[in-house]
Amino acid sequence: MDIPSRSTAKDVFSHLLAIVTLYMGVISFIALYFQYINVRFPDVLEFYYAAALDIIRMSMSVLIIAWPVFIFISWMIYKDLRSTPAKTGMGIRKWLLYLTLFIASITIMVDLITLINYFLNGEITTRFVLKVAVVLIVAAAVFGYYLWDLRREIGTKTVLARNVAIITAILAAGTIVLGFVCVGTPAEQRLVRLDAQRVTDLSIIQNEVINYYSLKRTLPATLDDLNNSISGFVAPMDPDAQVVYEYAAMSDIDFELCAIFSTTSVEGQQASYPYYGSAYGQNWTHESGHACFTRTIDPELYPPTSTGKEEFLYQ
Repeated sequence: MDIPSRSTAKDVFSHLLAIVTLYMGVISFIALYFQYINVRFPDVLEFYYAAALDIIRMSMSVLIIAWPVFIFISWMIYKDLRSTPAKTGMGIRKWLLYLTLFIASITIMVDLITLINYFLNGEITTRFVLKVAVVLIVAAAVFGYYLWDLRREIGTKTVLARNVAIITAILAAGTIVLGFVCVGTPAEQRLVRLDAQRVTDLSIIQNEVINYYSLKRTLPATLDDLNNSISGFVAPMDPDAQVVYEYAAMSDIDFELCAIFSTTSVEGQQASYPYYGSAYGQNWTHESGHACFTRTIDPELYPPTSTGKEEFLYQ
């Protein structure tokens, strides 16, 4: 009896799902190692810690879901091909495999061209070489495996496919573990985000204190003095404990802001806070626990506004 080699709806679904999850897994794998390299060898001109963490979290999420699906659907496809060898000639399978080979070969060529170009320009750095190596290794592995897959006899017994599945699963698991090392557990990330909100709140309060001083030429006695029923401003509170931040006027131009932080800020993490490293020299580096920040207002940098002069005259 002739066995049909035409693709069915099931075949189209299986092969499309396999190729899409393959691309998702490969792209997320490369993206993760790119960010690990960025964290380990940061570029002071281009590196943003918060953006790197966002990419790591998203890529981890994709890899955690896509790669197991890819391994499972590939196993189902090869099981079906062993039972129906004529399906190895299906158009959908051939087209998708050759498309993958095409993309992998173009990626390898572009990767090598980029490497040579940077070498000739004398711009080779450790982070660049590592990224080129990651892309080259991944693209070459994909190209080599699927070239072998196209040429092999499905009926021939081999353990290579199984070994590749095991090795890639271990690599994916190891890559995900590295991601948790970089970004921390979900509970740790919540604490970091809470601390980021605390820094944002302190920055907002600081700006309001400076505005208050510019208008009235004196520091507020308490944070309640900053509340304004017209503008609607209310001094923010700690996002977790829901308590008022500590504030104290130390002198006519010195004041202190304090908060209780859950984590210690790390080098580069200031980029995850909107006011870190600004042109005004605000520094919110902190240890875990109770931390205070003393600020001194330079009256020459913050002259009284026109409204402030009028209010000052009527006091």
